Amino acid sequence: MTDTPHYIRPTWDEYFMEVAKTIAKRATCDRGRSGCVIARNKQILVTGYVGSPIGLPHCDDVGHLFKQVTHEDGTTTNHCVRTVHAEQNAICQAARLGISLQGSTLYCRMTPCRTCAMLIINCGIERVVCEFRYHSGGESETMFKDAGIELDFVNDDVLRYDKQ
Repeated sequence: MTDTPHYIRPTWDEYFMEVAKTIAKRATCDRGRSGCVIARNKQILVTGYVGSPIGLPHCDDVGHLFKQVTHEDGTTTNHCVRTVHAEQNAICQAARLGISLQGSTLYCRMTPCRTCAMLIINCGIERVVCEFRYHSGGESETMFKDAGIELDFVNDDVLRYDKQ
């Protein structure tokens, strides 16, 4: 008789984060292929991934559309603006399907940007779980705290990618 390791079921957070990673495989911008899952009461409500608006060209097909942002401290960052963020696409899917996000939890790859944070707050999402921190996510973290939204990180590593 062989000893088989005891199977340990993932927690709900681990489960939904794994689903978000699978959703990210559909992303069409290689800079930050990310996916998003919004769940409530242990049920997936909607998903989204980073990609261009319906009918418009994707980064993977035609390249990135970069905009450089200069921050108050003088640092600059590059952002691809061809795509809609995974969080935004999930929220849009909920709107298109008439699904309330009140009281839900959002799972995503990195700290949501400022715009995504504002949408998350206004949708009534109560908790955000991120796989990684984002290099310029401090403002969003503050907004979530001020709005009373719980923010959890799977790990404290900061996500890095080319031309950031």
